Amino acid sequence: MEKRITARVKGLVQGVGFRMFIVREASSRNLSGWTRNLPDGSVEIEAQGPSGLVDELVSMAHVGPSRSHVTSVTVRETPVEPDAKGFRFLY
Repeated sequence: MEKRITARVKGLVQGVGFRMFIVREASSRNLSGWTRNLPDGSVEIEAQGPSGLVDELVSMAHVGPSRSHVTSVTVRETPVEPDAKGFRFLY
C-alpha cells in the first residue's frame, strides 16, 4: 500500500549532512519526495512510497548520520500524490 508522510526532525540536524543522509536513504528505497532545512533549525521531510519503506525511512530519520543528534521526529500522513517521482532537496 502506498503512503505519504510529512516529518519534522528536531535536534542537531542542520550542517551535519542530515539532508544528504535522508536523500540517500530515500533514494535507496526508491521513494519520492523532498527534504529541506527550516528556519528554526529543524529539517522537514516529505516522502512517499510503499508503506513499509516509508516507515523504514522514518526509522532512519530517528538515527540520522553520525554527526547529528535527533531529539524528536513528528510524523503525519498526507494524501498520496499519484505522479510523484524522485527524491530531492528543496531550498
